Amino acid sequence: MRVLLTVIKTNWIAFTLVTLAAITVLSIWPLDEFPPVPGNDKTHHFIAYAALMFPAALSKPKRCLLIAVLFVAYSGSIELVQPYVNRYAEWADMIANTTGIVFGIILAKLMNCFFPISINRPR
Repeated sequence: MRVLLTVIKTNWIAFTLVTLAAITVLSIWPLDEFPPVPGNDKTHHFIAYAALMFPAALSKPKRCLLIAVLFVAYSGSIELVQPYVNRYAEWADMIANTTGIVFGIILAKLMNCFFPISINRPR
């Protein structure tokens, strides 16, 4: 577990950018070009935004609230763009996204508490 958390902490920017890119593409791609995906879409939103927030909250616990606000704002901007690309904007999506972000913070705080890892970076 410590090895995995160390990898996430040291590469958190890459993990965050890849997840952000995936969320962006999947959120603005027109619906008629997607195959049906099993499961509830609110669950998908929750998981995606928890995965987005987790590396940042794990690596930057003192800045995670600022980062969370930025991710919630980003989530809202995606919802505003969706009607223009044959998608649907829903308040329930925003709630699922925000809940996922909060869960990502809580999970990261728990991991930092139970598996403390310090990354020594060269100055």
